[in-house]
Amino acid sequence: MTPPGLSLRGRHTAHLPGGTRAALRELLDLVYEGDFSSDDWDHALGGLHTLAWLDGRLVGHAALVGRAFLLGDTPRRVGYLEAMGVHPAAQRRGIGRAILRRVNLQVARGYDLGALSSSDEGLALYRAGGWAVWRGPLGVMTPGGIVPTPEEAGGVLVYAPAGNLNLTLPLTCDFRGGDVW
Repeated sequence: MTPPGLSLRGRHTAHLPGGTRAALRELLDLVYEGDFSSDDWDHALGGLHTLAWLDGRLVGHAALVGRAFLLGDTPRRVGYLEAMGVHPAAQRRGIGRAILRRVNLQVARGYDLGALSSSDEGLALYRAGGWAVWRGPLGVMTPGGIVPTPEEAGGVLVYAPAGNLNLTLPLTCDFRGGDVW
């Protein structure tokens, strides 16, 4: 159940007004307790933002950004979930679940699958929302070739709208600055 007065709006990064961008960055710094780096901010830009407004105040966010992955040896278009968070004063009220439902629809409409790297605190929300922990080997495509990322085991989740995804195949993400997952 979502709280009365909650409004979800989708906007591409290019259509976020400057004031909304500033409020969003402030929200993410608060949600991530000062551990939201410039790389993290950069990773959240260039895609579709789901913004949660409660009584006219920005209280939640998720960004779905397109990335290129390999599933085994097959290239896949992936909607990668970035910068998901809810203001601490508005948590445990169904806002995160509402945002995730919207994200799941966006993945189903535009990507082969969704992927994310979860914090320990977020695992239960994502699992309840239909996301599954990846069980196969993980890696990153670098300029020098594919490099394994076993340290990410247990924290990478996927959402497969079409179902029947083999979660034991190798999953390889594209290279980027900062955290690759």
